[in-house]
Amino acid sequence: MKLIITLLVLMMPVSVLAAGDAPTPHKQEWNFNGPFGTFDRGALQRGFQVYKQVCSACHSMNHVSYRNLSALGYSEAQVKAIASEYTVMDGPNDEGEMFERPAKPSDRFKNPYTNDQQARYVNNGALPVDLSLIAKARVGGADYIYALMTGYKDAPEGETLGTGQYWNKYMAGHKIAMAPPLADDVVAYEDGSPTTLDQYAKDVSEFLMWTAEPHMEIRKRTGVKAVLFLLIFAGLLYTVKRKIWANVKGH
Repeated sequence: MKLIITLLVLMMPVSVLAAGDAPTPHKQEWNFNGPFGTFDRGALQRGFQVYKQVCSACHSMNHVSYRNLSALGYSEAQVKAIASEYTVMDGPNDEGEMFERPAKPSDRFKNPYTNDQQARYVNNGALPVDLSLIAKARVGGADYIYALMTGYKDAPEGETLGTGQYWNKYMAGHKIAMAPPLADDVVAYEDGSPTTLDQYAKDVSEFLMWTAEPHMEIRKRTGVKAVLFLLIFAGLLYTVKRKIWANVKGH
């Protein structure tokens, strides 16, 4: 009997196991939803700004290079300027030593920590997750990220939180080691968009969806073209079939 129960648990969908007692995030209206959906470049740039000024202090993005930011609408000069704000280790040089240099567009986003041990030490033993693919690694994607960013509440009566823990409605178990990262007016937008928690959460969620699936728009365009081709091809086949069998009686 124990073996059967174990097998059933292992066969359960990952979403069921991961969700715990957390509610399902509400579906939001995203520009990228649907077969013809595209990313909002303005939202992506604002989301990158939120990541850069808030999230990057703790969370790495090891699978994204600075040159990828050109897809957000930044010019080559802007990408170079963004990269040059950071220094990275390189080498060895002719003397066999490592050295620091300004980052180049081809470099990956700079990790806030030298290694995982340092990251855990700074964060009370918790290892901040890499955000590169987080929107695809969590059930609900951008909806989950938005819900998590806006789900911080005061712990209910009788709920005990440990040192460095916070209560979040959408976190499995409701206890999370990450302090509320966003609040009204923490990032100044230059395009006049509202500087509210809700807007920050939407923008950074869309940005993280892009980092997780940067080729989504190409995939969708290719899919639409493939469907149109198949429809036209099917019509041609039907026309040829009718023509071939037109003079055959009894069919």
